[in-house]
Amino acid sequence: MSLSFLKKAGDAVFIDQHVTKANEIIKPWNGTDASNFSIIGVPLSKTSISHSGASFAPASIRKMLSSYSTYHIEDQIDLKEHEVTDFGDITMHVTDFEESRNRIKDTISNLLNQYNDTIPIILGGDHGISFPSISAFAKERGTVGVIQFDAHHDLRNTEDGGRSNGTPFRSLIDEGILNGEHLVQIGIRNFSNSSPYTEYGIEHGITIYTMRDVRELGISKIINDSLEQLSSKVDSIYISLDMDVLDQAFAPGCPAIGPGGMDSATLLDGICYVAAHPKVTGMDIVELDPTIDFRDMTSRIAAHVILNFLVEKIKLQSK
Repeated sequence: MSLSFLKKAGDAVFIDQHVTKANEIIKPWNGTDASNFSIIGVPLSKTSISHSGASFAPASIRKMLSSYSTYHIEDQIDLKEHEVTDFGDITMHVTDFEESRNRIKDTISNLLNQYNDTIPIILGGDHGISFPSISAFAKERGTVGVIQFDAHHDLRNTEDGGRSNGTPFRSLIDEGILNGEHLVQIGIRNFSNSSPYTEYGIEHGITIYTMRDVRELGISKIINDSLEQLSSKVDSIYISLDMDVLDQAFAPGCPAIGPGGMDSATLLDGICYVAAHPKVTGMDIVELDPTIDFRDMTSRIAAHVILNFLVEKIKLQSK
């Protein structure tokens, strides 16, 4: 009896000989080599100040890659000619959050040190993972600039509850890892912050673009101005994407949903504009809770972010 109709569990439901699914270019790390692009899962969400199942996001985003092909019609680029190394997930400590942060920092630092040419795409987790991730990035890749897509400043104090998903950029600045003038925040939203944290941002030289700025100036101008501002001051630029920068209509799988945010097309354009710069060599995607998502809508956008990011970096490398 033939066994030829068996397929690997988790593969696309329908197989078309002329279509390569995006998950097929993701290759598990073999323990020695790494490609120019890599994925690292950081499944930590216990440090969230609100209920969050963001620890399940790395698996959900990987799964959604199987929903899309590798072909980018607008630029006539097929990603099937390229590979992305999947380093798997960093194991979190069950109860010791500081130990978990140390594991994130040490693992990413060692990985970047060993594979200096790889561009990591870090899948959170809540936004608290950006503190150790960017700390590692700054250690290995010099003075870092950050472009943060977010509805929130994430500049909360640490006295009222320690390090959390609301404190990563406050922690980075207070510890001298990130210069406030090297942080650009895009998509900050009404009724999602408080004035003391906006004042902290202004005092420390953070560039803040609200959603009104996004609507009135346009995402292209904002990104161009941000890159021009950062590129001469830093050695490398890191994208930190909090999925709640999106309007709740586009991202129901965010713990902190709300109206008035970006649409998905604007976000994808913004990611493409940033990724096209040669100093952009890392990114994280955070605050996506698959347990409250609808038809994987939010995970699907995250998958598109990854694919569009890869296309722009490949276009840059081919020049």
